[in-house]
Amino acid sequence: MSEATPDRLPILYSFRRCPYAMRARMGLLASGIKVELREVVLRDKPQAMLDISPKGTVPVLQLQDGTVLEESIDIMRWALGRHDPQGWLRHGRAAYAIIEEIDGPFKHHLDRYKYHTRYENADPEFHRAAALKILQRLNTRLSEHGQLLGAQPTIADYATFPFIRQLANHDRGWFDAQLLSSLHKWLAQHLKSDLFNIMMRKYKQWQPADNQTCFP
Repeated sequence: MSEATPDRLPILYSFRRCPYAMRARMGLLASGIKVELREVVLRDKPQAMLDISPKGTVPVLQLQDGTVLEESIDIMRWALGRHDPQGWLRHGRAAYAIIEEIDGPFKHHLDRYKYHTRYENADPEFHRAAALKILQRLNTRLSEHGQLLGAQPTIADYATFPFIRQLANHDRGWFDAQLLSSLHKWLAQHLKSDLFNIMMRKYKQWQPADNQTCFP
């Protein structure tokens, strides 16, 4: 039975280090929409989350009317569609084209580079090289204006950099040695931002008996 009612906050099930959950939290933070945050440990998923989203991945946002959003981009678009003070949703089609490449080919290669033992016959060096080609194209974009679609960041930048961070952190020496100066600068700026640091604050694992934790 749904917990959501019109007089309570939307409920966000999240995991701090998941790039998809990072997206959702940044979108909510930028929009100023307050939610009840339930921090999940992936090896111990709460039954309340599985009841509304059996696929068992984060983020999951349950709205007051019981509607469940299970995709990070859908959560970002929902939040920013209600309040977008920084104009993240401008350049809509161009932004979503970049996000589709990150969620499709780049994530495919990232997973097989970082977690190659999970995939039969995956060659991590091949997949790293394929991911690098995508990074090089992003670097060219960033060299023109500093952000992916101009001088100001959009949803494309915020939906992309958590995955670039994930790749970079797997072998920082290799990543830093690549000729990607604009991408390196862009990533460092986002990782130093107030938005990122607020979004990455730690919360204890949610338990059903806990008091409500509001985010932001």
